[in-house]
Amino acid sequence: MAIVNYEKGLLKRLQNPEYASEYLNEALREGSQEMFMLALRDVAKAKGMTRAARESNLNRETMYRMLSENGNPNLSSLNKLLDTLGLSLNIGIKEKAA
Repeated sequence: MAIVNYEKGLLKRLQNPEYASEYLNEALREGSQEMFMLALRDVAKAKGMTRAARESNLNRETMYRMLSENGNPNLSSLNKLLDTLGLSLNIGIKEKAA
């Protein structure tokens, strides 16, 4: 019986911008910055970390630190990376619980 590499399958699915967008939105809904940063790292890995760093004009080491569990990127760096990934940051109205 073959063992399926979950990460390999995930990274392949994350190459689809619609899937990547929903993946990141779900991480945001979890309410944890660490969860979001790890999800964003997965999306960047799907593109290729070196390629994503180069295309977003970010230093590769800085990008790795930014995408760590404790990463705290500034908005301009986050927007550069999201743009490179074909994504954008949007603000919406929070739904109130009934």
